[in-house]
Amino acid sequence: MNSLFGNWASTLRKKSLLLVLSMVLPTFGISNSVLAAERIYASYSALELSISVSTLENYAKTGVINEDLAAYQQYLPLQQLQELRRILLNRVKVSPVVVSQLLYTPQGEFLLHRLAQVITVKSSQPKPEFGALRSALILASAESSGLTLLNVLRKYPASSIRLDVAETLEIATELEKLVNQTHRAIAAVSQKSKIEAATISQPNLSQLPDLQVPGKLKSQKYILNFFDSTRNRLLLTDVYIPKVQNAAPVIVISHGLGLDSSNFQYLATHLASYGFAVVVPNHPGSDAKQLRSLLNGHAIEIAEPSEFKDRPLDITYILNQLEKDNQSDSRFKGRLNLQQVGVFGQSLGGYTALALAGAKINFEQLKQDCQPAALQNTWNMSLLLQCRALELSISKSEKDYNLRDQRVKAAIAVNPITSSIFGKAGLSQIKTPVMIVGSSDDTVAPALAEQILPFSWLANSQKYLVMLLGATHFSTIGNGNPGNQQVALPADMIGDASQARRYMNVLSLPFFQTYVARRPKYVSYLNAAYTQSISSKSLGLSLVQSLSKTELAQALASDRAKAQYYQKNAPNSILNFGFWMLDVGVAMLHVTIFI
Repeated sequence: MNSLFGNWASTLRKKSLLLVLSMVLPTFGISNSVLAAERIYASYSALELSISVSTLENYAKTGVINEDLAAYQQYLPLQQLQELRRILLNRVKVSPVVVSQLLYTPQGEFLLHRLAQVITVKSSQPKPEFGALRSALILASAESSGLTLLNVLRKYPASSIRLDVAETLEIATELEKLVNQTHRAIAAVSQKSKIEAATISQPNLSQLPDLQVPGKLKSQKYILNFFDSTRNRLLLTDVYIPKVQNAAPVIVISHGLGLDSSNFQYLATHLASYGFAVVVPNHPGSDAKQLRSLLNGHAIEIAEPSEFKDRPLDITYILNQLEKDNQSDSRFKGRLNLQQVGVFGQSLGGYTALALAGAKINFEQLKQDCQPAALQNTWNMSLLLQCRALELSISKSEKDYNLRDQRVKAAIAVNPITSSIFGKAGLSQIKTPVMIVGSSDDTVAPALAEQILPFSWLANSQKYLVMLLGATHFSTIGNGNPGNQQVALPADMIGDASQARRYMNVLSLPFFQTYVARRPKYVSYLNAAYTQSISSKSLGLSLVQSLSKTELAQALASDRAKAQYYQKNAPNSILNFGFWMLDVGVAMLHVTIFI
């Protein structure tokens, strides 16, 4: 494969150290502890070059390029040099207790191991890199100026560090291939969306409401306590009841890992204003409370493997209880239509929605994908969580985990994890209408592996794939809810949350109106032409109703698609790859594997 990395590798033999560092530093992002030493050494074959930490620190703080740095300036574009300065000073607001807890989780240790592959300490001590990286991050986070790359450099316990550039290039090539494939796939979805839009007459929506504004109906919110004694699960649940005459169809919203019912209040109120009853449970064991327990040292992991079965069972139990309350509780008085149910879920909640729609846990796929050698080389962070589901098969057979609820008539899964937990065999079991939403810049549940390719496995005809172009794994959530003491995320990890939320409102409403409320006139919204009409510059929007495995395979093999997507970014492709890794590192430090 003739890649940009191959060209860069050949040039590297002739260039100087700063060019090496400008490429390597972003690769490690905030976890790059290799500059704690007084001097950094970069070796490539027989060539070894170095630069002092004080030179980089002086440049980062003052912007002044001294003689040591000026010698390399001719090889480095000014934009990359400025970005290097930003990376060195970028601050993550996180306590040392949080960092310590997260880096001792399996996901945190995984990231450290991968970074330590290219770092060697110029010391006689046997491979201290892994522990040194972790201790440097913990100590740096305790500094008054916060966790910055420069603080990590000061705290790294070694005087001289060596970067194995050849090993770095090997890992970088692997990741660049992954990023390229993802962008090719997203470009293919965008192109297919344009083709679909061109074949559809612009829908006449003048007789339908503008879905971007709230509906006219008022609703009443109730907070209910359900307790499933058979599983010892206390299910604190928000229920929004619209003021309508007839029984309202029901939409259930399942939050992601480390979140709670408050994160999707915006969607619940929007749907209720158009006549849906909305049920938003808190999943104990994988909610914001569980995450706080982990960060406070009262729990050893963010979620037990049993959450893969308990979350769908939470919703089935709540629906069963609501059926009883719908007849006996004066607050409801038969106002719930519990035979017409839709489910919306984000991340782990997306998994939950698909399981309730009929997708089955695929233990054979998990056994294949979760071999130690495969996990050691993966950059799909969500796979680490999916593999935990293998522990469910120890005491029970696969047939015991049919989590389908027949009352669920349609499902929306946003940033779901799917590739191994369901695989092709598991997803092909879904017979109900499904919408899968992916984000182009999702470094937690990568769009290609977890949404785009899995969409091509769906066998039913009523399916939609939506791509948020420029969104991250957290865009539809927004920042953490301070009132519930949720973990706050940096703005660049969230993106344009307000626009992402508007898209969720606008797309969820006609989907559930069509397939749950059975109002076919709303299908006019569910096409590429409509999404194209509301797509914004700050956050693009694409929708396709079909994408075959053949079309996807052709896109991934197309040099043209790659050239079109990367033409303007080719000079900085390695730096872009570095920011991809930076996003992964920040996400891991803030919320372990916050999916």
